[in-house]
Amino acid sequence: MALAVLALLSACQEPPSEPLVTSTSPIIQNQELRYPADHPQLLLLTTTPATRAQDMAVELPARFVWNEEKTQRIYPAFAGRVTHIKADIGQSVNAGQELALLASPEFGAAQADTSRARIDAQLAQKALARQRELFDAGVVARKDLEQAEAEAARAQADVTRAQARTSLYGSTSGVTLQLGLRSDIRGVVVERNLNPGQEVRPESVNAPLFVVSDPTSLWAQIDAQEADVPDLRPGAKVVLIVPTLPDRRFEATIAAVTDQIDPTTRTIKIRAVVANPQRLLKNEMLAKVHYQRKVAPGVEVPASAVFLRGNQHYVFVKSDLGLFSPRDVKLSYEGPKTVLLSEGLKEGEQVVIQNGLLLARELRIAQEAAHTIQAAKP
Repeated sequence: MALAVLALLSACQEPPSEPLVTSTSPIIQNQELRYPADHPQLLLLTTTPATRAQDMAVELPARFVWNEEKTQRIYPAFAGRVTHIKADIGQSVNAGQELALLASPEFGAAQADTSRARIDAQLAQKALARQRELFDAGVVARKDLEQAEAEAARAQADVTRAQARTSLYGSTSGVTLQLGLRSDIRGVVVERNLNPGQEVRPESVNAPLFVVSDPTSLWAQIDAQEADVPDLRPGAKVVLIVPTLPDRRFEATIAAVTDQIDPTTRTIKIRAVVANPQRLLKNEMLAKVHYQRKVAPGVEVPASAVFLRGNQHYVFVKSDLGLFSPRDVKLSYEGPKTVLLSEGLKEGEQVVIQNGLLLARELRIAQEAAHTIQAAKP
């Protein structure tokens, strides 16, 4: 019985508590943050060495559009009704070829003005001939002859103006009311926005009736950053990669760079010309621009290693086991994944690339604690 009672009492007693594992907080030492060698947070602070800056592979978004130097958008000059369509999308056309015909009373009035101007000019020439004969016979004064000459010159000027207007749209004589929509360049019909019987008016047309372009040459509209401008000057070569054509590389030549920054996207529009002899590239197709950026001497670190304090960038440098110090640096380029530093860091120095915010918090706490201890001293 005594043994049973002793066993029961020993079973009711609480087991001895295990000793708690504590770690000493990091301290400030010569403006550096020092961790104890066995501190668990050291496992969270991943570092990597700074490497020498090399030419960077830059990727920029782009899209293909029609080459506007080889594109014509055709609008109606007069109101009318579509009577005949002679070209469709995908059809090749020559310069001067008619694409459609419109029955246009307004154009007929312009043709009538041309015919009337010709008749007036003929009458003025006959009147001038009579006045010259009478002047030679001494019947009329010189001022009458000069007035007849002026009337003939004005009539001829009206003929020239009226003929130029009608010949601009394909008609030189007669009143036919037929307005032809012509292409002034050689290319391919890439857009058609009219149907037979459709009534069109110049003031109400929002889109061109036809778009003719040469698809063997396209423009690439590139959205660049400010740091890209020194490398993407007119004449520079870039490589275009299309997601749907991963095995092909298309070379383009920079043609123009805008002088303004888009206030919404903060990008600079750059235009490049790309040859498309096989017509694999299409209008509004998306692409990526690749080029090698020349960089100034310096070091390269991951973007996660750089922090901003006010307007000053800094990194955390690991100089020894458990010893970290903040270091002010100067950026020469800031990319989404990589940052180039021109000052403040040397090649091979270890920088913190993970949990840097934790390190910044511990540094601030340690500085406040050191300041409190210093203030408490007599």
